[in-house]
Amino acid sequence: MADVVLDEVMGELAGLEDPKIRAVNEKHADDHGVNLGKLRAIAKRLKTQQELACRLWETGDSAARLLAILICRPKAFGRDELDAMLREARTPKVHDWLVNYVVKKSPHSEELRLAWFADPDPVVAGAGWALTTERVTKKPDVLDLPGLLDVIEAEMKDAPERLQWAMNHCLAQIGIDHPEHRARAIDIGERLEVLKDYPTPPGCTSPFAPIWIEEIVRRRK
Repeated sequence: MADVVLDEVMGELAGLEDPKIRAVNEKHADDHGVNLGKLRAIAKRLKTQQELACRLWETGDSAARLLAILICRPKAFGRDELDAMLREARTPKVHDWLVNYVVKKSPHSEELRLAWFADPDPVVAGAGWALTTERVTKKPDVLDLPGLLDVIEAEMKDAPERLQWAMNHCLAQIGIDHPEHRARAIDIGERLEVLKDYPTPPGCTSPFAPIWIEEIVRRRK
């Protein structure tokens, strides 16, 4: 019965494949062509199904893995399972959803944050920085914020792209949430100039940390 359900769901995902969506996603290193709104609709219909989620993940298909993330029980995964899944999640969207929708809700999140933060794989390290950025807002007492700024100042400029984005987000979040470190965060951003010239659509906030910090602080006043 489980195989039948899996085959049906995989067939449904295959039927949603859109070459135009795939072409857009491939520009961002993602390898699926399924509209995410339609994917979420399937997840809403299926509701939470941990066994099916595991089977979908095992297919290795990115759309199936995104669906698996939406219907799984985050707290059902062990620490080593999540570590293995993160290292398998090579495409940006699967990686980001796994961190944000599963790992952040796991009782193992802090242990994994510490393990991943200094991992030699920059993609894995990026996950550690993403979890750290959440702590900047929600649990700053577990962090050494000046120490984080030291690392960002020393390493962000030459970091691989996905790790650089994660570090830049952390820099901006420190500046936004912690006024006592805001001037230094803005100064680091201005000197390193990471993402300074990143094309930003009208109405969107630039990812360049000094602009990002000042804009969000302004909105909160």
